[in-house]
Amino acid sequence: MSTYAMILAAGRGKRMLPLTEQTPKPLLSLAGSALIVHHIKALAQSGIKDIVINLHHLAENIKMALGNGENWGVKLHYSLEPDLLETGGGIFQALPLLGHQPFIVVSADIWTDYNFSQLQKPLKGMAHLVLVDNPPHHPLGDFVLKGEDIIEQDGPKLNFGNIGLYSPQLFHGCSPGHFPLGPLLRRTIQAQQVTGEHFTGRWHNIGTALQLKGLQQQYGD
Repeated sequence: MSTYAMILAAGRGKRMLPLTEQTPKPLLSLAGSALIVHHIKALAQSGIKDIVINLHHLAENIKMALGNGENWGVKLHYSLEPDLLETGGGIFQALPLLGHQPFIVVSADIWTDYNFSQLQKPLKGMAHLVLVDNPPHHPLGDFVLKGEDIIEQDGPKLNFGNIGLYSPQLFHGCSPGHFPLGPLLRRTIQAQQVTGEHFTGRWHNIGTALQLKGLQQQYGD
């Protein structure tokens, strides 16, 4: 059972300007708390003890707001990126902080009621991805799910929900620096080493200030 997780929080949130000029996107508020705090609470409730957060834009603001995690019964660790490393490079840099077992990764800029305890199970292969119904901004989806396997073939696709469970071995052979996660996942899918699930609960990718405002009107700020 994994006791480590990583929250991706290094992005600049350019599409959220001017909101993110002074406030980093993960600290924007929805339904009573900062986006990133929703994840910290949910991860803690699922049994996660150590959470790594990668930082770049307004990094000190996030560290000052969250501290060491004791408010939520977890230990927070920070992975600073002087230059943005993209998702793959950011996770790779943080590997020394993530233990030796599979770990959970979630993006700070989604809002969901997904139960992370669903990922507290043995990992088959190198990765397990949480897929969701395709949102309006990405109608074609990302991956084909057949049973519990994500497969490389044509057919109706679901959207990657930016929630996953990864083995450290997924990054074997990678080099430090910036690189995306997508091509690495697709190579691993071709090797039939990626499973998945279809989550149909509440899930929102918060990409623009207008979208955030609409969600705040629905759920509160």
